[in-house]
Formats: sequence, structure tokens, C-alpha cells
Amino acid sequence: MITFDPDRLTRRRDELEDTMGEPGFWDDQAGAARISTEHARLTRRLERYERLRSEYEDANELFALEPTLEDDVAGQLGPLEDELARLQEDALFTGNYDAGDALLEIHAGTGGTDAQDWAEMLLRMYLRWASDRGFATDMLEASPGEEAGLKSATVAVRGENAYGTAKAERGVHRLVRLSPFDAAHRRHTAFAQVVVAPLLADDAPIEIDDAEIRIDTYRSSGAGGQHVNKTDSAVRITHIPTGIVVQCQNERSQTSNKQTALRMLKSRLAELEEEKREAELAKERGAAQDIGFGSQIRSYVLHPYQLVKDHRTDVEVGNTQSVLDGGIDDFVHAYLLAKAAGKVL
Repeated sequence: MITFDPDRLTRRRDELEDTMGEPGFWDDQAGAARISTEHARLTRRLERYERLRSEYEDANELFALEPTLEDDVAGQLGPLEDELARLQEDALFTGNYDAGDALLEIHAGTGGTDAQDWAEMLLRMYLRWASDRGFATDMLEASPGEEAGLKSATVAVRGENAYGTAKAERGVHRLVRLSPFDAAHRRHTAFAQVVVAPLLADDAPIEIDDAEIRIDTYRSSGAGGQHVNKTDSAVRITHIPTGIVVQCQNERSQTSNKQTALRMLKSRLAELEEEKREAELAKERGAAQDIGFGSQIRSYVLHPYQLVKDHRTDVEVGNTQSVLDGGIDDFVHAYLLAKAAGKVL
């Protein structure tokens, strides 16, 4: 069981400070930046821990002096417990990119208009979840469906441990409900694919051969009126060897969209390497390998009963509306624990 260990973090912070104090530390700019970033992250985590411990001790002292204030003290401890759980969760992020930003893509799958509507519902869910966790989001691309919903959407999620957290959501999400697009109001099943990649910096050391990519331009889609781009500024890039497709339309210039799309492609290629590495680790420890497009990770049943179930961890939530409103932390935390224990990929 991986737990938050302040003594270990303190030792690591001290080691980094010794390294940062060595002559010539900044001669290697990239290496120095990585060490400085890790040092800043560890410092923030230790400062949070000390603040939580101080607030907890203050609440205990208050209760000891005034037992009649039990309800008030309990009200103070509730948020502290939630924040402590988040701090303990930090110990589960051990991947190369876990501490950084994330690129989250949603693609409508089987199910026609229902699948495209489902993709839009998932986008809303993730935007609310990200906001609740204090992450910043930036919509990079959204392709509307023919009748409703979205064919695809791409969002940059920025914040500490954004990728380590969001990657718990990658896989196929299944929706079962009475279709609002069926005149007979019959039950339909729809699928959407969620892809999560680390959002790399522009100078990430990943080489892309121009001969291996195809670049297409098209007119940005939108709600109409003054917001519709009148030129073919949107960019779609296809990486021929892997079949990965990325697109960007949020910038007004084709050059800016191309630059962002290339950054997105680097991120997807980095994620592909991460998946290969994780698959090898899973093979070594005998874990089930379930990472492809067909890996259904969660079902959201709205009819004939209401239940959201994660098939990797068996966590279930009966309040489907709270989940669709962004309340997915129970699923995320259970997955991170199971992954740390080697039970899932």
C-alpha cells in the first residue's frame, strides 16, 4: 500500500536542494528545469501537509477546551479530511508524466446520434469535474454531430497531477438509457471513447518525421454568426505509421492551429509509449491487459434502473446525476489504488 510519507518527501527535497546548490547546475537548462519543478512540487505538498496538521491540532485543542463545540469542530475537520485524502492520493502518482498537464479527447463511438449526444454529456461531466478539482481547462477542438452532440472534442486540462488523475478515465464509456432521439422512446446503448495523453511542452524531445504525417486544413465549425471562421484555419494532422489523428481549431490562424496540433501529436505519441510500457509491466506481473479501444471501463445505466459501475474496480454509484455532474472522484481514486497495487493496467 502506497501512502503519503512526509519524511521521505523531506529527504528528497533536501537532496534536490543540494543538487540545485552545486556549481554549474544551470549548465543543463532542461535538466535544471526538471529538478526545479520537482523541488517546487515537493515543497508545495509538504507545506500543505504542515498546514493540514496545524489545522487539525487547532481543532483538537478547541474540542478539548470546549466539548460543547463538537459540531463546529466536526465541520472544520470534514474539509481537512477531504484535503488529506487528496494529499495521500498524490503518493499514487509515480509515472513519468503524472505530475503534469493532460490532453483529454472524447470520441463518439457506436450508437449514432445517441453516441454523439453521449460524447457531449461526457465533455460536460469532465469540465465540471476538472473545475471542482481546481484544474484549468482549455477547449482545443470540438466537432459537432449532424443532429446533436459532438463527434469529438479535445480539452487541455492543466494543474498539478492533471495527467496522473485524468488517465484513470481512458477507455470506452457505455451509456444505457431511453433515447430522446427515438420517436418510440426505446432503450438504446451508446459508446464513447476517452483518450488521455500527457500534454507535453513545445520543446519536448520527440521527433516527428514530416514524411510520416499528413496535414489537412478545413473551415472551423461553430455556432454560426461572427464566431465562424471564414478561412480554412483549422488543422488536422494524421500520423501515418500509428493512425493517430489530432486536430485543432481554437486559434484564429492556421499557423497557430498547426503548432498546437503538432504539440498534441507529440503528446499522443508519448502516451502510446506509456501504454506500451504499462503493458509490458502488466505482462511481467501477470495483470490483465485491457487497454485497447474495445476496453469498456464503465457503464452508466439510466434505464431501467440507475447505476454507474466501473468494471475495473467494481465501484458502483447509484446517484447517476451526481456522477454526470462531475462526481467521479470515487471511481478515479479506486482505480489509482488498484493500479498502484498492480491489480489493473
